[in-house]
Amino acid sequence: MKRLIILMMLAMFSMATLGGCNTMAGAGKDVQKAGEKVEDKAEDCKDGKC
Repeated sequence: MKRLIILMMLAMFSMATLGGCNTMAGAGKDVQKAGEKVEDKAEDCKDGKC
């Protein structure tokens, strides 16, 4: 019984960790897209026409 509880806790921890990785990867992509938009706007404003 003790072994079953330990295995279940390990499985839950593993699933939470993998889910967190996907969440952080998605957040990283969102931040990257926002950075690209800022770069594009800065390039447009480079000549003083904002």
